[in-house]
Amino acid sequence: MTTEENILALLPYTPPFRFVDRIDEVREEYIRGSFYLEPELEFYKGHFPEHPLTPGVILTEIMVQVGLASFGIYLAGATQPARSFPFALTATEVNFLRPVYPGDTVSVLATKEYFRFGKLKCRVVMTNSKNELVCEGRIAGIRINDHEAA
Repeated sequence: MTTEENILALLPYTPPFRFVDRIDEVREEYIRGSFYLEPELEFYKGHFPEHPLTPGVILTEIMVQVGLASFGIYLAGATQPARSFPFALTATEVNFLRPVYPGDTVSVLATKEYFRFGKLKCRVVMTNSKNELVCEGRIAGIRINDHEAA
């Protein structure tokens, strides 16, 4: 398995709450990943039923799952299944710049600002399939010890 496949296997999420399809690239300074927003996703039924739109909280969650969860797994060198998930979200600051519709694929680039003392902070940028900037901001999290996550 590649590093990218290992990260996906260690994510502590399953459908319908897993919002990472692919990890395209991961290095010490950044990670790139993507998610396809299937038109049949349950939240579209109630979020503007006549004109479905992806909720900002879902876009934020996609950024967190790529930029904090997946990146945290890589940076922490995690090798255990989801039970020893290494990071919990502590802060978000996101600016939403354009709508995202059902059937689109969004890509996330998270660049490490710092990773020290059990804390990870990243600058995140999300683009749609037309490579248009959708949202951007910062996310942060803290490492959870195995005994604390149990």
